[in-house]
Amino acid sequence: MNHLYLYGPPGSGKTTLGKLLAERLALPFVDLDVFIRETAGRTIPQIFAEEGEASFRARERKALETVSGRPRSVIALGGGTLLDPAARAWAEDHGTVACLSCPLERLRERIRLAPGTRPLVAGGAEEAERKLADLMARRADHYASFPVRLDVAAGEPARLLDAAEVLFGAFRITSGDEPSDILVGTDLIDSLGSLLQPYGLGRRCVVVADANTSPLYADRVAQSLRAAGCAVATTTIPAGEPDKNLSTVAAIWRAFLGAGLARDDFAVAVGGGVTGDLTGFAAATWMRGMRWVNVSTTLLSMVDASTGGKTGCDLPEAKNMVGAFHSPTFVLIDVATLASLPVREVRCGLAEALKHAFISDPSLAQDLSPFDGLRTEAATAPLGSLVDLKALASYVSRALAVKVACVRQDPREHGIRAKLNLGHTVGHAVEIATDFQVKHGEAVAIGTVEEARLAVRLGKAAADWPAQVAKVFADVGLPTELPAGLDFNALADIMRRDKKKKDGAIRFALPLGWGDVALVPVEV
Repeated sequence: MNHLYLYGPPGSGKTTLGKLLAERLALPFVDLDVFIRETAGRTIPQIFAEEGEASFRARERKALETVSGRPRSVIALGGGTLLDPAARAWAEDHGTVACLSCPLERLRERIRLAPGTRPLVAGGAEEAERKLADLMARRADHYASFPVRLDVAAGEPARLLDAAEVLFGAFRITSGDEPSDILVGTDLIDSLGSLLQPYGLGRRCVVVADANTSPLYADRVAQSLRAAGCAVATTTIPAGEPDKNLSTVAAIWRAFLGAGLARDDFAVAVGGGVTGDLTGFAAATWMRGMRWVNVSTTLLSMVDASTGGKTGCDLPEAKNMVGAFHSPTFVLIDVATLASLPVREVRCGLAEALKHAFISDPSLAQDLSPFDGLRTEAATAPLGSLVDLKALASYVSRALAVKVACVRQDPREHGIRAKLNLGHTVGHAVEIATDFQVKHGEAVAIGTVEEARLAVRLGKAAADWPAQVAKVFADVGLPTELPAGLDFNALADIMRRDKKKKDGAIRFALPLGWGDVALVPVEV
């Protein structure tokens, strides 16, 4: 069910944080202790006093299994719920467990605020504090054994919520044309049908995959949707940027027509940024707007293109000139789908993540341990042989959080969201000038370096800054120089056709330093 379980010591704030997180993600919230109390008709201290701890743990285990059978929820667990190895295995099989950590002194303060509600630390103030210290000493190794951890000691609620979203790989954007939910994890693709059931999507859909993803995932996605009661048709489009055009959009429309899709039905994109852009645009314009779902299968799409509602296609003269804002109802990011990608494609996605490092999260460039294998392996090696997918899921979630924050603040790209265009003004021109022989991520890396050089020429960045930017990309095997025969001036004609132009000037997102990207109009 992919539940979000909050676990940790008594007084660590599981219920408080859980309620806030459930509200942000528009998910049901369950407090397991409250559920037990309501079903038993007695308080937790009464159950302990009348039946003993062993009987309570049996009730707790049954309650955990019951609430875990419900639709996806945020669930606050009791401080000892997962001491039972079987209960822990059950929770980890049904979702992600995040263990909250908090200093003993802070726990003491919180326990004092609600005396008598926690039977294992009951008693007078002095006795309760002694029991709490003993309990924490006994459980220290247990709590430390959970790999997903959140320090709640000093964080403000908003920061804790942001951190919890990243840990769980769960986000919700409500500032666009429709709420858009995002889930990051591993081995999720076969659960798509059940994950979509709460959304009230139509009974018919078309799965749109590209020539690369269709043989790998189209049948799995279709089977999952059929198991959830949906009538499914599939269609395959060409892979790659050269076919990101109106002809391909028309082919998707014809697939919708052939499947008899009405406005209350939906489409599912299975692929990278191109497939998502095209499917989303076809859905936006089918009967003036139909819902859609994005199943992202490339790193580039996962950290950037899958989210935010930008859809569209290219013209021969310029990229993404035709399109619409049309948010997907649900974005599924299953990093297990990356296992078969060649290193070149992974590097392209990493370029977008590193772009986010320059915008607001330098740690994305400082900790690249999930990608250590990219530095030495041949470009044809599969990703699955080079990375730890769980570590990769965590990295993807962190990188995506930068995009989510920008979109929440500026859904229609009137201000801060335009910073996400870093590297793209020059990068798009490089793609067009090379007839897309330079891939998008490679072009973004080159474009970011060129735009850092432009910042120096404009007197807005230090002279050694472009070299620092170039090193970040070069260290993971990405190109940093314009292809032979091209320079900034040679790309000017193409950049003048860029959709970000206003009043004769192009609004560049220029990198001036770590976490410092400025929107600067420049005449080229």
